[in-house]
Amino acid sequence: MNEPGLRDLSCADDYDPNSMPVDKAREVIARFLTPVSATERVHVRSALGRVLAADVISPLDVPAHDNSAMDGYAVRFSDLAADGEVTLPVAGTAFAGAPFAGPLPAAQAVRIMTGGVVPAGADTIVMQEHVNAAGGRVTIGKGNRKGQNLRRAGEDLRAGAPALRRGQAVRPAEVGLIASLGIPEVEVYRRLRVAFFSTGDELVSIGTVPKEGQIYDSNRYTIHGMLERLGCEVMDMGVVRDDPALLEAAFEKAAEAADVVITSGGVSVGEADFVKELLNKLGQVVFWKIAMKPGRPLAYGRVGNAHFFGLPGNPVSVMVTFYQFVRDALLKLSGRDPVEPTPTFKVPCTSSLRKAPGRTEFQRAILTRGTDGQMTVRVTGEQGSGILRSMSEANCFIILPTDQGNVTPGTLVEVQLMEGVI
Repeated sequence: MNEPGLRDLSCADDYDPNSMPVDKAREVIARFLTPVSATERVHVRSALGRVLAADVISPLDVPAHDNSAMDGYAVRFSDLAADGEVTLPVAGTAFAGAPFAGPLPAAQAVRIMTGGVVPAGADTIVMQEHVNAAGGRVTIGKGNRKGQNLRRAGEDLRAGAPALRRGQAVRPAEVGLIASLGIPEVEVYRRLRVAFFSTGDELVSIGTVPKEGQIYDSNRYTIHGMLERLGCEVMDMGVVRDDPALLEAAFEKAAEAADVVITSGGVSVGEADFVKELLNKLGQVVFWKIAMKPGRPLAYGRVGNAHFFGLPGNPVSVMVTFYQFVRDALLKLSGRDPVEPTPTFKVPCTSSLRKAPGRTEFQRAILTRGTDGQMTVRVTGEQGSGILRSMSEANCFIILPTDQGNVTPGTLVEVQLMEGVI
């Protein structure tokens, strides 16, 4: 891996591939991320979940005309009384999509509905709740302001101005905005291609009966789900046995087909763990241990021209390391700009937490709001890295920093919500 900056990184005083701090690992990964550059044009409906590869320029003013923000009456402010009431005849009605014909006659009012085009000459909208209307006339009191309840043409967006910027993710709101401009297609980055497989002789696929000492491979299913939610093009390569030749062939095939290769298992210390050795042959590993719990055995590097993430084998560790490191990297590689950090906040913890200083911990937890409206958080229970049920029960992580010790009930702890991340 001959990326710029790698030699400098390896010589840095705080570079330790055997125990990389969490924040340092994120910094190192970010240093080597270059987004995809290939683009394609897609229909606006197909753009959902994609990343814009070019600014979306508005072809028109939004709104296109001066229009009313309320149901009421369009008038000239100069026709209203500064102190007291004025009664004006109603010249007609302006509906949304059916404007009043012609300009507003002098000393008259036009009944107007929300979204209706404001007649030429009118400069103020009086809410219908603030008038008395009877017999084709309307009585308006004092206290009005010139220009009230009136939305000017182009006040939201001017023709020729960017409506959306390159690098933005297209969510339902963006789909609606693009459609509101009458734009049928947009340019997006191609989907990021990610190949993944599990390693281990103990793993069997769903539909087979495990023998003694074997377990079902759940990691590929959770990884697949997480990749799908990020909009990646996924390539599931199944389970690869702990055989150097089979693993080498799998890595080469994955690297040829994908931008990113993800494995689960095979990065911890053990006589059957060939991944690190193969990566040094086929590419390079930048680091392979993180000072965190769960998920200490996490590898990052390259295989061929593809980025490589070697996740732990334990199910919870797979998900935690994916959320904390892989997710943001994939978003960046997909063209998202910027990739906003997942927000955290502090709330009182009602559980007693055991924690030894020296590494960052991510404990699965449940955030709740009490009858008094106050938020509190508690752990799901046992925090073993094989208890996948705890990830299903949890709605957040409690993040305990490196120097944190035990936590007593009532202590403020840092919380990161899973919804929107998972």
